[in-house]
Amino acid sequence: MHPRNPHNGRYDFAQLTAASPALADFVVPNPAGDNSIDFANPAAVKALNQALLRQHYDVQHWDVPAGYLCPPIPGRADYLHYAADLLATDNAGTVPTDKAVHVLDIGVGANCVYPIIGTKAYGWRFVGSETDAVALKSARALVAANPALVNRVELRQQSHPAFVFEDIVKLREEFDLVVCNPPFHASAEEAASGSRRKGRNLGYPKTAGGPVLNFGGQNTELWCEGGEEGFLKRMVAQSVAVRERVLWFSTLISKKETLPSIYHFLKLAGSPETRTIEMKQGQKISRIVAWTFQTPEQRQEWAARRWKA
Repeated sequence: MHPRNPHNGRYDFAQLTAASPALADFVVPNPAGDNSIDFANPAAVKALNQALLRQHYDVQHWDVPAGYLCPPIPGRADYLHYAADLLATDNAGTVPTDKAVHVLDIGVGANCVYPIIGTKAYGWRFVGSETDAVALKSARALVAANPALVNRVELRQQSHPAFVFEDIVKLREEFDLVVCNPPFHASAEEAASGSRRKGRNLGYPKTAGGPVLNFGGQNTELWCEGGEEGFLKRMVAQSVAVRERVLWFSTLISKKETLPSIYHFLKLAGSPETRTIEMKQGQKISRIVAWTFQTPEQRQEWAARRWKA
């Protein structure tokens, strides 16, 4: 993991249960005799997230509605720390911090995790967009319940699922960074098939309605028309319209097979510079693809204007 990621190494369950006593109900010895949790149990995963967010991010009140995505905190933190390094390349190697940095989270979700991590780690301001009304209500409740997020996180409804930036980025509004965790699958059937495969591999419990997912996820979080590739094709094409008001666009890429397509889309869009950042958590490898429409000179001017005040 990234060297600044506080989740490097093994979980310290003694510290975590001290921060969040409710986690103790789920801590059990693993086959090696070390303390752990049953990662196939959604309630245990949620309790672990609550403990991590309390211990590392001062978030005392965090929850997601039943069935909504309960994301792995270490992986989400990795994305933001690598994205911070990306911004540092335009700032003489120094990560810009505090409210001068404005970040757009496409599909913030009910969990609001990227804004939580980014405000704590770097003091950044966030706008989170969301198409799902229930998820948006949950995210707003999280912000309202945690004073550190108030006045740093703004949440906006995207009423048109086909739009990525339109109706979200306001006139003359600028963003230093866009982050996105796109839906992976192309259909509900594909998402269900992936869930069954994951269940077989990891031994998740089975139910009459299908496998129980430890991290959950609603349809809008797991699949969309065209899947990951289709979503990113739209995102890249629509990023052209706001190219002068965003320094770096970025997205998580789950499937390595998507990479040639997104490089092709970026070439068609006319991006002069792209970056691919590989992240590894255990045996899992994922990637961030970032792109900009600004020259190195323009990016230096951007940094001087927005971050040097």
